[in-house]
Amino acid sequence: MHGIFQAFIDGLVTNGDAQSLRSVLVQAGEALDLTCFAYICLPSRRGDAPELISTYPIEWTDHYLQQSYARLDPVIIEALATPEPFEWGREFLGKGLSKPQHRLLDEAAQFGIRCGFTIPIHDPRGPVAAVTFATEERRATFQRCIEQHRRVLQLMAMYFHAHARRRLTLNRVVDGVALSPRELECLEWAAQGKSAWEIGRLLNISRRTAAFHLDNTKTKFGVRTICQAVAKLAASKAVAE
Repeated sequence: MHGIFQAFIDGLVTNGDAQSLRSVLVQAGEALDLTCFAYICLPSRRGDAPELISTYPIEWTDHYLQQSYARLDPVIIEALATPEPFEWGREFLGKGLSKPQHRLLDEAAQFGIRCGFTIPIHDPRGPVAAVTFATEERRATFQRCIEQHRRVLQLMAMYFHAHARRRLTLNRVVDGVALSPRELECLEWAAQGKSAWEIGRLLNISRRTAAFHLDNTKTKFGVRTICQAVAKLAASKAVAE
């Protein structure tokens, strides 16, 4: 475990963007047989989408973001309520969940996300975040890894969040408008002539999600086209220089 942890820390130090950070957590997860994970950072501004770095199926993360499921996800609600790591699964069904919450869990199960281990991160300098390692069923190998490495996984989650937060808190104000990190990332690629499909491939998200973030930038800028949004970005950079 020491070697895995050291490689993980070294990877975080030498990588900065979201895709590189994802690769670092993928490598650590594969070494521990925890290949299905999600890091979510809740938005600090109402109306913004949460930041998500994960290996969950893109079809599910698309749907999750489009439906604003973070607001009613019982796992996220539990993470907001406690700073301590917790396991979850069928036991949630007995907690008086609403019909939409039951539907959310049923839909997640269709993508192999039935139970997991979630590490809440209550950062006094920013919004609440969480790292979840999920699985289709609580196999002995998964359970053993969680039991043996619970505290190390918590430490890894905290280090991961610290590096991700540093990237997420970069200056994202364009022409007086605050963009989410993903919105800015998509807009910057659009400024380089990339289509929503190409941006999706570059950022490991779907074309639909890339288009969703680009549409958000248009709404925030009060413009009708991506070209107009890109012009706002270019003008903002010109002023900064």
